[in-house]
Parts: sequence; structure tokens; C-alpha cells
Amino acid sequence: MAFINEPWFTNGVARPKTITDERLLSAAMALIGRRGPEFTIADVAAEAGVSVGTVAKRFGSKNGLIQEVSRVTTRVAVARMRAAAAAEPDPVDGLRAALITLFGELADPEVAANSLAQLGVDLVDPALRALLVEHYRAVEDELRALVERADLPGAPGPALAARVLAGLINGISMDWSIRPRGALADRIAEDVDAVLVNWRRS
Repeated sequence: MAFINEPWFTNGVARPKTITDERLLSAAMALIGRRGPEFTIADVAAEAGVSVGTVAKRFGSKNGLIQEVSRVTTRVAVARMRAAAAAEPDPVDGLRAALITLFGELADPEVAANSLAQLGVDLVDPALRALLVEHYRAVEDELRALVERADLPGAPGPALAARVLAGLINGISMDWSIRPRGALADRIAEDVDAVLVNWRRS
């Protein structure tokens, strides 16, 4: 799953129903960053400062908790992309900013690697894999809308362009988590610019 450093970014994102939910989801995200999938419901409870029963009552299981983390991550990712794009007057710069913001604040290679380890678990679980499909579809749909607004005469059609860009940034984040060289934000910007500079040309 995509790791979000600011899980409670609220521009267009519905906040969890209670403060307890927020604490539990934030605790789970922090543990994924530190330990990958090797955490327990008890660890989440300790991190959030609540009882194990509180976590179990709200989410039922570790799997249920991770499912909710995935849903929140998707909502936050789309909201952050929209906010980053809206802050730029030029649509191409907005597209670029939306791409960079997805992983651009992830600065710790260990956190990135642990998030990648959790992704591996998600891929083999049917419910979590279905949520990953929703996440990638939501990100790709947002990119398609941004491509449609941008002036990129050298780009392929919006659907293919969105797929290419989504694959690019996902591949960058995976490669950097394994072979971190420099800052991830700089790597994303460099690779995205290499594509967009050619797409701007007719």
C-alpha cells in the first residue's frame, strides 16, 4: 500500500468517526512504517494508548484494521493529488505536482521498505488485494483527469498517459525503497520531468 505521512490531511477527506479511530489508524500506519507487516493488534493498542479490546471491537481483526488503513490511504492520496494540482496555475505543473506529492514526502528508506513489505502481504490476501485495485484505479482516474486538462501534445491518449505515469511513480517508489540513492522526491521529480518534457512537444 502507499504509505502516507499525513494520514489526516483533510482537504476533501472525511475524517474518521471518532478520535479513537484516528488514533488507531495513525498508530497502525506508524507501525507499518517501522515494522512492516510484523505487528499485532496489541502493538497497535500500545501505540495508540488504548486497550486491545478497543482495537478489536472497532476493527474486528488486524486484517480489518489494515483494510481501513487502505481505504483511508486511497482517500488521502486522491485529495492530496487534487490539492497539489489546484495549487499550480499551469495544468502541466499541476499534473507534475500531483505525481510528486504521492510519494514525495517519504524520506526514510526503511519506512519505504517496510511499506513495501506490507504491500507484499496485501497482494496475497483477496480482500486487501481488492482494495489495492481500488487504490490504483482511483489514482489512475485522477491522473487521467489531470492529463485531460494539461496541454501535452506529445502524450498518448489520456487513459494510456495516466497508466504510464502511474506505473512510473509506482516503479520509482519501489526501486528507491530497495536502492535508495538521494531523496525520493528528487528522484520522482527527475523521472517525471524526463517524461513530461517530451510530452509537451508536438
